[in-house]
Amino acid sequence: MPPMSSLFSLRLTCLLPVLLLRFSTLLDPGAAVPRVKRSTPLPLRFRHDGAFKILQVADMHFGNGAATRCRDVSPEVGGALCSDLNTTRFLRRLIEAERPDLIAFTGDNIFGGSATDAAESLLRAISPAMEYNVPWAAILGNHDQESTMTREELMTFLSLMDYSVSQVNPPGFLVHGFGNYHVGIHGTFGSEFVNTSLLNLYFLDSGDREVVDGIKTYGWIKESQLAWLSATSRELQQNLHSPALAFFHIPIPEVRELWYTDFKGQYQEGVACSLVNSGALGTLVSMGDVKGVFLGHDHLNDFCGDLNGIQFCYGGGFGYHAYGRSDWPRRARVIHTELKKGQGSWAGVESIQTWKLLDDEKLSKIDEQVLWRHDDDDSDHSVYL
Repeated sequence: MPPMSSLFSLRLTCLLPVLLLRFSTLLDPGAAVPRVKRSTPLPLRFRHDGAFKILQVADMHFGNGAATRCRDVSPEVGGALCSDLNTTRFLRRLIEAERPDLIAFTGDNIFGGSATDAAESLLRAISPAMEYNVPWAAILGNHDQESTMTREELMTFLSLMDYSVSQVNPPGFLVHGFGNYHVGIHGTFGSEFVNTSLLNLYFLDSGDREVVDGIKTYGWIKESQLAWLSATSRELQQNLHSPALAFFHIPIPEVRELWYTDFKGQYQEGVACSLVNSGALGTLVSMGDVKGVFLGHDHLNDFCGDLNGIQFCYGGGFGYHAYGRSDWPRRARVIHTELKKGQGSWAGVESIQTWKLLDDEKLSKIDEQVLWRHDDDDSDHSVYL
């Protein structure tokens, strides 16, 4: 019997032509041959002003567009006329206002129970990023695979879409799930770090639902994923001790403990995590490079809190077809990283900040805070603005 890695490669090879054809016909129904993916220049890098901005979009729960009604909204939002198109308008507003360098879609991008065609729903959900030529990365939540595509097919499809930097899985590693990968953000052109990653982004598949000892629970990050994560971090830190951020959908059990801490933001619902604690927090802490973790899943939570020196932050509910609260605007999180000025050019990362934007009349900016700062004495700390 061939090894698992060979079987996966064979399945992926068979899937690619089908998904490429599906992608091309959705974008251009008259297309006779698969179209070529429009790609962003790689590697991604900091801007000339020494900044890099990530827009986190959590839980769009996209369905079928105009035919899919909103949930838990006030009458002034649109009432019976409110639909998935409100989610699309919100994303367009954010792109135009913030001009992000990367959009991170952190799972439940579509709501499988409402999406009659998963590929078409994904294209509609992600379309603003492609329209504005913004690089983007995606992971899966616990609802994405409930429509017409498996998790493997979904991640393959996402990786083939225009301007996507998403990957199905890392080459050379056999890891659990689909959507485990690393994206490096290099230094600015003209700096000594032009060929070096100054900020590392880890994306992980936290699964969907599982049964443990006869009890239904949510998924969790498995041992093989943590092994890959640790190995990747060690390899990257051999060259430079750059800070890193991690993105996954389902929170780890320790996030519940933040209720008893001085968190910033709103903690309005119980943390819906797995019954299984796989030791993800211990791995993240031992790596030493991860300064922030960004989650989805619990739409009414949008707080940041410190766990063993790492800030864990919820994105807050984004999509209008997702559950929410009628008196609580949909929201998104921005993660803003700045380089410090070296002798004549930009050097390493100086600070990582975050804030949230509300889908109200003013696109209100709330809860601005510094998650991490690199001091001259090489110590780390978090402060509020």
